Amino acid sequence: MAQINGRTAPEADGRTVAEVLEQMGYERARVACELNGEILPRAEFDVRRLTAEDALEVVRFVGGG
Repeated sequence: MAQINGRTAPEADGRTVAEVLEQMGYERARVACELNGEILPRAEFDVRRLTAEDALEVVRFVGGG
């Protein structure tokens, strides 16, 4: 089962990163993703499908002052 932010996410298996981000309520323009220890370019969000061996970390950009 895939892992997202350190948690097991069986529902993510076979889905694209973009689909997972949408399901989780993330705005893709405001996040960075690390897949298996490497930064995933945004251009790959729509085509990269998660497998049971994948670990995805999602970091949300937050503004402030």
